[in-house]
Amino acid sequence: MFINPSETEMGNMYKLLIGTVTPRPIAFVTSQDENGNLNAAPFAFFNVVCPEPPMLMISVGKQDGELKDTSSNIIKNKEFVVHIVDESIVKEVVKTGENYPHDINELEKTTLTTTSSKTVSVPSVKEAKVRYECELVEHLSLGDEKNGTDMLIGQVKAVYIDDEIYDVEHGYVDVDKLNPISRVIGNKYVKIGESIEDLLK
Repeated sequence: MFINPSETEMGNMYKLLIGTVTPRPIAFVTSQDENGNLNAAPFAFFNVVCPEPPMLMISVGKQDGELKDTSSNIIKNKEFVVHIVDESIVKEVVKTGENYPHDINELEKTTLTTTSSKTVSVPSVKEAKVRYECELVEHLSLGDEKNGTDMLIGQVKAVYIDDEIYDVEHGYVDVDKLNPISRVIGNKYVKIGESIEDLLK
């Protein structure tokens, strides 16, 4: 079957994309507005874009043509923290993905707590095993006005990583101990299972 995006309804194109570009890592992002109000939300359009200097990317969909709180906060204040979602926190993280009013701190709907960051003013989530403190370096508004996205690229200014999952001497992350969670589609999430590395030798 050949599918022409220009002839495909947006909702179906979206489902095709997320159903095939999968599983996708989840960025749990904290940001603040100009009054210091904290926002927290998960995003599965997320990845590494550069190792030197280290940069991460998140893509945040617009809401009826309007910037979501995360995009608005980051564009204005230039700072945010990306947390890697693991099995120990995923149920709490999912709660923050609901549509809450602008003045609601999503973390208050969870059992998660905050801690001060080292290089940015935005607080970090204490329970996350990996935290990237980022400074915005690029904002791209992509797609149409109503259903487009805001791509936000942040340079990593500092990283917190749990000692239990990181071998400092060899620069090695024990991914099994990190136990990251990825999103598939809808409410379906997956964790690392059987490795196929031996098949590739």
